[in-house]
Amino acid sequence: MYPLRRNRRLRANEAIRSLVRETIITPNDFLVPLFVVEGKGIKEEIASMPNYFRYSLDLLENEVKELWSLGLKSVLLFVKVPENLKDNKGTEALNPNGLMQRAIKTVKNACPEMLVMTDVALDPYSTYGHDGIVENGIILNDPTSQVLSEMALSHAQAGADFVAPSDMMDGRIIQMRELLEDEGFTNTGIMSYSAKYASAFYGPFRDALDSAPVDMADVPKDKKTYQMDYANRIEAIRETEMDIDEGADIVMVKPGLCYLDIVRDIKNTVDVPVAVYQVSGEYAMIKAAAEKGWLNHDAVILEQTYAIKRAGADIIASYFAKDVVKLIS
Repeated sequence: MYPLRRNRRLRANEAIRSLVRETIITPNDFLVPLFVVEGKGIKEEIASMPNYFRYSLDLLENEVKELWSLGLKSVLLFVKVPENLKDNKGTEALNPNGLMQRAIKTVKNACPEMLVMTDVALDPYSTYGHDGIVENGIILNDPTSQVLSEMALSHAQAGADFVAPSDMMDGRIIQMRELLEDEGFTNTGIMSYSAKYASAFYGPFRDALDSAPVDMADVPKDKKTYQMDYANRIEAIRETEMDIDEGADIVMVKPGLCYLDIVRDIKNTVDVPVAVYQVSGEYAMIKAAAEKGWLNHDAVILEQTYAIKRAGADIIASYFAKDVVKLIS
């Protein structure tokens, strides 16, 4: 007596496996993070993120064109701000000729159809490496939200398609949405980092932008008073629903792999696109293990990408975007 159904028939070869595959990855799934620095002719490798680079504006143009040629149509911009321009209020973030504003214009000039999203947070601009204004050992919520709203407006004025607040201040989405509407930027979208956890996986990113919290008296040593407790699950849904109610067009879970349960919970709950950020620590671990010969680099990045998409991600922000697109093509 033999089974009438043998599941292995659908795994017999690559042709049938491809035909019945439930989760499909394409270049359209990816949002590519890009790090920008002042200067000319700079393509500077990030020590803790092998084979990932900071670009000056002239070489950023070349990188954007290469991404477009690979079918990658969306970028997320971050800037490394010189120390002399940092303060406690993010003053430089509002400079209409600041590095972020010029980076937006550079991308749009190089590739007008490229979708440009921008990081909205104070930590790259902060003397203290925090996402908010610091006063007497406390991160101030409402004054920070005001600055973030003005920063978002500045990015929109420079040509950004979406602003991406990554700070986790309460109420900042409604403040941004109202200011953008009042100023006529009704088509500028908001991708909110809605469930951003206080994770140990952000270290290499902070190296890339020199944005880690400083070790000083009266300065919080970490970001746990505003980023989420990684022990919490239901809170992520509450945070996300509040951001949608305030006007977020896309919501994000960050980090990626350790939070796929959160991704699925949110995907099952909301009716807007869900983004996932596969963060720098996840990138660095794979690179280090592959360098040691402990993991197959290409096989692992594909498996992780499929896992993130399978969990419910509509958009994947990943440092592996170029690698994955080359592999799947």
